[in-house]
Amino acid sequence: MERAAEVARETKETKIRLSVRAGSGKPGFSGTSGVGFFDHMLNTFATHGGMEISLEMSGDLEVDCHHTVEDVGISLGSALRKIIDCNKAINRFASEHVPMDESLAFCAVDLGGRAFFAFNADFTADSIGGYDVQMTREFFSALSANMLANIHISLLYGENDHHKTEAVFKAAARALKKALEPSGGEYIPSAKGTI
Repeated sequence: MERAAEVARETKETKIRLSVRAGSGKPGFSGTSGVGFFDHMLNTFATHGGMEISLEMSGDLEVDCHHTVEDVGISLGSALRKIIDCNKAINRFASEHVPMDESLAFCAVDLGGRAFFAFNADFTADSIGGYDVQMTREFFSALSANMLANIHISLLYGENDHHKTEAVFKAAARALKKALEPSGGEYIPSAKGTI
């Protein structure tokens, strides 16, 4: 069962080569986006999602981090969709609550082939270490659209924006890890017979 994929994406704003391997090897992130805090979140996402994610990229960080973060979301979503398309006998649905100190986040996912994204989170700061906090929403929106997944995220409460953002990434990673796991045999979790 192939649980790895690679994508390349090149625009006037970014150049990306991203590979992901789900459910095997040593989970973690290698490479850099050029945005330190975002790399920290990608490592958190990979570690708690049970994935190896490798990234080579350059982006127009002289503008801001928007295109970099969004295009990584697009690329990661595209790679994960390839894995889903090759492995339809997966759990498909999952949800997780994850605390991070005083913060608590929730994520529910459906990998059934239709994109829908809901995001309910408020942040106080404008940025964390050069990472625009608005980009958390954009990253997961791009991930959802390119995975063809329902992703619903709610930040239930919190005070520190670093903790709140990390709780969101961890909750999403753990939910996706569960949803991507093989369901066993040839069972495809859909009344339609496909996802």
